[in-house]
Amino acid sequence: MREISLPDTQATTALGHALASVLRAGDCVLLEGDLGAGKTTLARALLRALCDDADMEVPSPSYTLVQVYDAPVGEVAHFDLWRLDGPEGVHELGWDDAREGVVLVEWPQRLGTLAPPDALRITLAPDATGGRIARLEGWDTRLAQSAVFGTGDASWA
Repeated sequence: MREISLPDTQATTALGHALASVLRAGDCVLLEGDLGAGKTTLARALLRALCDDADMEVPSPSYTLVQVYDAPVGEVAHFDLWRLDGPEGVHELGWDDAREGVVLVEWPQRLGTLAPPDALRITLAPDATGGRIARLEGWDTRLAQSAVFGTGDASWA
């Protein structure tokens, strides 16, 4: 597990850009945290970086439940499962097809057993200074081999 300090929105955006550099088709990123923890902010930064469009409109999929974007790495599906009670409705949202591309999931606990065991799990939590801490679980070897994450510090932020 890696812990990364995110003192402000710019650091959260930098984390999204750094993550975009290591994503490839078939990847799943699970974004956890309470309401207002920064999940959507991180997802927006990641999507804008993946699509190479800093000004791209990235609406929250809270009401549509899923938004799909075309990116050089392939299709990217951004799921917000807040309104689902469990995994029953996920297949109707195109979950199986979306897994061929990159998948970002807010409120992944609603996936139940559908949560891929090889996913990168990011938990965002407030810290004592008013910022946030991002806890990244999974992909230890992959992140360590990345030029961005392999430095052992948060100098990329």
